[in-house]
Amino acid sequence: MVPFRVQGFPFGVYSSGVSLTFAPMQTIPDVNPAAKVVPDNASNLSKKEQVAEMFNNIAGRYDFLNHFLSMGIDKGWRKKAIHEVSMIHPHAILDVASGTGDMAIAAAKLLPQRIVGIDIADQMLEVGRKKIAEQFLDKVITLQTGDSESMPFKTGEFDAVMCAYGVRNFEHLEAGLTEMCRVLRPGGKVVILEFSHPTRFPVKQFYKFYFRFILPTLGKMVSKHSTAYSYLPESVMAFPEGKHFTDILTSCGFHHAKAQPLTFGITTLYTGVK
Repeated sequence: MVPFRVQGFPFGVYSSGVSLTFAPMQTIPDVNPAAKVVPDNASNLSKKEQVAEMFNNIAGRYDFLNHFLSMGIDKGWRKKAIHEVSMIHPHAILDVASGTGDMAIAAAKLLPQRIVGIDIADQMLEVGRKKIAEQFLDKVITLQTGDSESMPFKTGEFDAVMCAYGVRNFEHLEAGLTEMCRVLRPGGKVVILEFSHPTRFPVKQFYKFYFRFILPTLGKMVSKHSTAYSYLPESVMAFPEGKHFTDILTSCGFHHAKAQPLTFGITTLYTGVK
């Protein structure tokens, strides 16, 4: 899943006429206020379906907008996340909400045996596959349609699970995080990037102004999608962060959960161990 998917900007939406079918959800209680924040309040679709549809609709312009609207800072955030992954020397890596594959491509520098990326937005994955083929990484990286809440992988199959700007879009946060823990081997590591809120003046004030006014306006102009880049700040404001989120990670089976604010707290790097 987005993402600046940002694998940026996490959104994507199925193109018109394509139906969505998702596996049954796990019956795990949710404590995520952002679950109620959806791209289109007037839609009868679930959050998961709306997010998938949204990302598919902006897939062709997603990468440009990620880097442009984040002023390129998102590349440094991913680099720090990949460094955390590198510390366990993984052979098998899972990239959840992989989108256009930026995190998976960055992780290929670690020379693992395989990287699997999953996402609910097919059009985002198509863009990612082209990028992967262009860099001759298709023998290492595989992208496939998949739901974070019900993943088609064996328990303990991966050494590391990573997710960049995707957990905020989970319809059921704890179900997704519990699945991420399940597919990790004992001692495996989870690495998550997600937006957060700066607290220091004047970054806090500039951040709120940019997120509420500038980003939605520019995003709408370039993506031609009416709600994708207004959904972003709304979901960020509602999403649990810092200790609240590390407590959720702990409740989902992870140990030593930590939160590292980056760039004045604009984003946060979360880690945990199974």
